[in-house]
Amino acid sequence: MQYNVMNFGAQANGIANDAPAIQSAIDACTQAGGGKVIVPAGNYLCAAIELKSNVELHLENGAAIIASHDEALYEAQQGLACLIGAKHAHDVALTGLGKIDGRGRLVNYNDHADHGFEECPLAFRGFRPRTTLFEDIENLTVQGVTFCDSALWTLHMAGCRNVICDSIKILNDDRAANNDGIDPDCCQGVVIKNCIVFTGDDAIVVKTSKQMAPIYGPCENITITGCVLHSRDSALKIGTETWADIRNIVFSDCVAYDCSRILGVWTRDGATIERIRANNLIGSTRRYADATRYPDHWWGKGEPVFISNTPRKRGQTGYTGTIRDITIAGVDAKCESSLFIKSGSADSPIENIRIQNVSLTFVRQGTQPTGVFDESPAYGGSSMHGENTAGLAPEPFDATRDVYLHDIPALYAHGVSGLEAEHLRVTFVQPENEAWTHLVQLVSCRDAALFRVKGNSARADLPAVLLQGCDGVQIEGLSTRSPKLDADDACKDVALL
Repeated sequence: MQYNVMNFGAQANGIANDAPAIQSAIDACTQAGGGKVIVPAGNYLCAAIELKSNVELHLENGAAIIASHDEALYEAQQGLACLIGAKHAHDVALTGLGKIDGRGRLVNYNDHADHGFEECPLAFRGFRPRTTLFEDIENLTVQGVTFCDSALWTLHMAGCRNVICDSIKILNDDRAANNDGIDPDCCQGVVIKNCIVFTGDDAIVVKTSKQMAPIYGPCENITITGCVLHSRDSALKIGTETWADIRNIVFSDCVAYDCSRILGVWTRDGATIERIRANNLIGSTRRYADATRYPDHWWGKGEPVFISNTPRKRGQTGYTGTIRDITIAGVDAKCESSLFIKSGSADSPIENIRIQNVSLTFVRQGTQPTGVFDESPAYGGSSMHGENTAGLAPEPFDATRDVYLHDIPALYAHGVSGLEAEHLRVTFVQPENEAWTHLVQLVSCRDAALFRVKGNSARADLPAVLLQGCDGVQIEGLSTRSPKLDADDACKDVALL
């Protein structure tokens, strides 16, 4: 059965509130056992549309559902603080060639906080409706739809099982904060494919949020493939919200361009993150300008990959989680900062990380200087004083920040056990005025193996590999014209073959 919203009183003029008419069509459809609710071409001003079991909401080409920013309309619909959503339902679909307009432009504005670079996040004011929230849905399909200008998260799926997200476009303001693209949160069994996501905040984020984790448990069995992504934060991300485990995640065959990071993996809240595969990723990363007020800066400073296990807050102690069994293979990136892997303590390990067939070209692409690490959100710790090996200036930032000056080796690993890097190729382009240094810097790592690493250090006097306090490092097939190795006196069991 099909239900045309025009037959239920929709006016499609972009002025009248059409949510009641669309809701009536949905209710009639589900009461009759299910079917398709048709939204013809036109502009539909709406708030808080609730999809229900066995209903497909289909937006025809030329149809636009436009978000009202009248907070009272959302409160009247039983607190459904999103434009389109569903809870505790099954067999729900959102399809078609129409669009969903979050009108973030009504709340975002430029306060010129970064001294004319016009790169930092926009400020915002007023009520910001989330574009969607699908919670506890069995069998969810989102296909073909274009989302644009979200004021808050765009496609949030929480506690859902058996999800297909196919061929959607998300076209947001890439300076707007908190306008994530796709967020599988405590979901199991998710396929995200053939999507285009252009946004300011993270493009695709796998997480287990504090609100949803006690109810729905881990996030697992997810594939993300064939997507084209742009974000001023991470294109592909796990965390930082990690209140339940995350496992069996595959990222493959994606292009990520002009991002702060291509792939980021955080644990902060006690979860185990394991069995992650990232294959065939290509893209570019750069550092965007920071605002003068903290924390309004994009997380990331141009790292192709960022893996981090440290406390969320300054002064926090105890177990923050485990990251293990990650393979990163077939990555080709233009970048400005390190492939970064860091554990904050032995009690919160990062284990068994494999890097294979990775090519990194370090070339300045943005307006900002290199030579900065960003561990946000984290305590910063003693590293706030810097870990400089090439004579950088002392730390200039406010001590409350998790952003600090640091040399930029191509691969930086701190406190990692069981690191393997094979066929890592590094090129530094015009490094004279940059903070780029070694091919590899390992600090307090155990049982590391470097096989067939190729390239030259950014400066002729710097060794290709710098080891500090490491135990058990095998280096084989190092191809470089630079001095090969510098290992400090604290290192044990180092073999250069």
